[in-house]
Amino acid sequence: MPYPAVTADPGVIRQVLAEAPELMVVSFTFETGAEGKRHHHPHVQSTYVLSGRFAFHMGGATHEIGPGDSLVIPSNVEHGCLCHEAGTLIDTFTPRRDDFL
Repeated sequence: MPYPAVTADPGVIRQVLAEAPELMVVSFTFETGAEGKRHHHPHVQSTYVLSGRFAFHMGGATHEIGPGDSLVIPSNVEHGCLCHEAGTLIDTFTPRRDDFL
């Protein structure tokens, strides 16, 4: 059962969709121009673009991604994104991001 939606950053809504100690699935909905601030964490993360267009910064490189694209972010690699066209990312984390609960 999904958790309540919360504001993650200006123009970004986060909602935990499912979680277990080993894995978490999270939806991030972005307004055009919103930014997922650069950060890093010990979790391995995969990102799937459900809709919208994003410039995704990861480990010193920029990836332009859109609907149907995905990428994997290794543990402790700095990353963030800028939303060029409003949309939604579906992220998975392993292990679970307890800070999101």
